[in-house]
Amino acid sequence: MSESVEFQIEDQEFQLKPDHELRFEVENKNETVVLELKTGLAEIFGTELVKSKPYKFYFGAKIAVFTWQGCSLRLLGKKGISYISKETPMMSYLNCHASLEQLRTKSEEEKVRGPITMVVRPTDVGKSTLCRILLNYSTRMNDLGRRPIYVDLSPGQGQISVPGTIGAVMVERPAEVDASFSQAAPLVYHFGHTKIGINSTLYNTLISRMAEVIHQQMDENPRINYSGLIINTFGWIKGKGYQHLTHIALAFEVDVILVLDEERLYNELVRDMPGFVKVVLLPKRRGVVQRSNKFKLEGREARIREFFYGSPRNVLHPHTCLVRFSDIKVYRILAPPIPNALMPLDTQKTDFKPKL
Repeated sequence: MSESVEFQIEDQEFQLKPDHELRFEVENKNETVVLELKTGLAEIFGTELVKSKPYKFYFGAKIAVFTWQGCSLRLLGKKGISYISKETPMMSYLNCHASLEQLRTKSEEEKVRGPITMVVRPTDVGKSTLCRILLNYSTRMNDLGRRPIYVDLSPGQGQISVPGTIGAVMVERPAEVDASFSQAAPLVYHFGHTKIGINSTLYNTLISRMAEVIHQQMDENPRINYSGLIINTFGWIKGKGYQHLTHIALAFEVDVILVLDEERLYNELVRDMPGFVKVVLLPKRRGVVQRSNKFKLEGREARIREFFYGSPRNVLHPHTCLVRFSDIKVYRILAPPIPNALMPLDTQKTDFKPKL
């Protein structure tokens, strides 16, 4: 049983014991919750909190403040539920980071490529959170100069750009508590859909091309090469989705696969992956919240809005220009194959390789 207590968020202070975390959500669109570390040490998904600094969180935020040594926290805000829990997988995640760091050190000594790590899971088990924690822990080791590349291959999320794209970015420093990683010079490919199954052939083509470009970057930059990759995938893990996962592993030459809370997927990957690939089963975070389709849609809309207009802490002012509709050309890449039942008699399918 989880040792948890629920509170109404207004103006409260919480005392956290070592290896405990405070979880809270911002459920109302017009609400802001302010977090402040009063004493001790604490972190949010691997990013350390600065003492006495206020951190603002807005609608949709789902936060877990963890402490290794114990701390006191203050929450300011109306409406919403928070609770303290001792059931956390952070020790498992820390051990995972330590193992990856050993592989990085070994690769640096032997002048070979660092660990290529892929995180897989069903939907809503904290996969993106694990990626963030591992990246933050890696870049917090300033004396080692780690520069891992974060690869987001879920077009439904659009963490690096906007929904409908896949992307990669080199991570030089831990992410801000209330923001994502620095978006300087990302590598982004347009897919055009939030669902991979709409155009599987195009998706695999983009994956292969992105892997090729990233491998070239690693060959040219020793720091990136030794630091390796953290690859965030999607929640489609059965049937064609599993085939996409194996294609990603092959294209990126993955040698570490972290499986979150899915024993069947773990055993399938152990069976199908080459012997040099280390497949590890990790627990999921107990505080992960199931997202409704409405919430996911609102999140995508918010991500697109943020791309153009910025966030409350970093407002952007995009320039608007008018163009004639006759000047616009719309292209579709690789129309989906036509089912056999719809093909005319004595007609064969054409080649459906990527083309405009």
